[in-house]
Amino acid sequence: MLGERCYPDLCSVPEQIEVVNVFRRARFLPRVVAEAMYTGAKVVWMQEGVVHEAAARRAREVGMEVVMDRCMMKEHRKLKEGKR
Repeated sequence: MLGERCYPDLCSVPEQIEVVNVFRRARFLPRVVAEAMYTGAKVVWMQEGVVHEAAARRAREVGMEVVMDRCMMKEHRKLKEGKR
C-alpha cells in the first residue's frame, strides 16, 4: 500500500515490533492485543475513539504500555510545541 509492504496480521511481520498503533474498531482489540503479545511488542496505542478496557488490562498485565483514545500525531505535536 502506497509503496510500503503490508502483512495480513502482526504475527506475519518479520521484524521486531515496538509499537502497535491501532486504528480498528474496539471489538477487534482483543485479537490485536493477543497478536501484539505474541510478537513481543512493547506498546499498544489505541487511537482516538478506540477504547477497550479489558484488552488494555490484558496488555498491561503482561508488561505492555497502553495508550488509549489518543491520537499519536496530536500527542507528538504537543511534545514538539512543549505543551506536555
